[in-house]
Amino acid sequence: MKVRINAIDIVRGLIMIIMTLDHTRDFLDPGTAPTNMQTTTVLLFFTRWITHFCAPTFVFLAGVSTVLAGQRRSVPEMRSFLLKRALWLILSDIVFIGFIFTFDPGYHILIIEVLSVTGIGMALLALLLRAPVPVIAVIAGVIIVGHPYVPIPFLTNAVTVSPLGANRSIFEFYAALPWAALVLLGYVFGHLYKAGYPAEKRQRLFIVSGSVACLLFIVLRLFNHLGDPAPWIMQRNAAHTLLSFLNLTKQAPSLLFVLMTLGPVLLFLAFAEKLNGRFADFCRVYGNVPYFYFIVHLVVLRVFNLVFIILSGLPFRSDGNPLVWQAAGFGIPLWGVYPMWLAVVLVLYFPCKWFGAYKRTSGKWWLSYL
Repeated sequence: MKVRINAIDIVRGLIMIIMTLDHTRDFLDPGTAPTNMQTTTVLLFFTRWITHFCAPTFVFLAGVSTVLAGQRRSVPEMRSFLLKRALWLILSDIVFIGFIFTFDPGYHILIIEVLSVTGIGMALLALLLRAPVPVIAVIAGVIIVGHPYVPIPFLTNAVTVSPLGANRSIFEFYAALPWAALVLLGYVFGHLYKAGYPAEKRQRLFIVSGSVACLLFIVLRLFNHLGDPAPWIMQRNAAHTLLSFLNLTKQAPSLLFVLMTLGPVLLFLAFAEKLNGRFADFCRVYGNVPYFYFIVHLVVLRVFNLVFIILSGLPFRSDGNPLVWQAAGFGIPLWGVYPMWLAVVLVLYFPCKWFGAYKRTSGKWWLSYL
């Protein structure tokens, strides 16, 4: 039976829930600019900002989980598993996620997003499995710090569009190499979860690492020209100045973006070791089945989107956005996004709980890819 770590499932589940807020806004409240300091509101900005924690945590924990999976496999078996898993994630991203977002059965735009770069990270890790853990840590650190200084299309650029013939192209929304480095970083920290490792020592290391990351983020950000290409600027009031301070570069993820997001996550992983009760149980349900939830929640959101378009009487005519298909003129206010977000999460509670139990008890090999 697959080893499950409660703290990991709790943190991952919470992240999946928060992620749903961002996707709900994508599908139901298009056209807003949450990070434009001239037009954004505090609520709109934080609706987007809180979801910045999702992708780094999702990718990082994927790396952590590879260590747990490797405890019951030989190195050749683990390498094979990682390469197969990588291929599956990349195909899932292009075929399933791409279609849900673009709603284009002709696949004229192939989108590379978070599942793809997680898969690329696993493929890279498969090549490094025999390397010492400190070497992998150094490689991850060098990539995270140094990728802005080596602008290579597809690998390190923020957004890359590559044509594939006259009317088809690949849109790489997530830069492959810096996101893949977070899988490597997760793999390094994942060794703290290996059987027999003292829980108290692991918690201390997470607390120290998380605290150092948070402190380093604050110090470097105050210098304003270190670790992120977008400087913060004094705004019309203190609240918006704070927003500018927190408005970091996600694509490609800057050093400060990684510190700002993974620092608190490391602290929460330490805290989650002793977290019990209904909240922990609720988050764990989603954290047990991240791939299943990721796919299904997007399907549910697209269905809600189509139903609302029908109810509004709008024609099914695209507003022109090639990445997220949306009917021209459609959109609900931000205050309507929040109840819809909660509705999606609650609708999927029992399906996720059932599927999690099925995975634990069935023992079928193909479930390890879901």
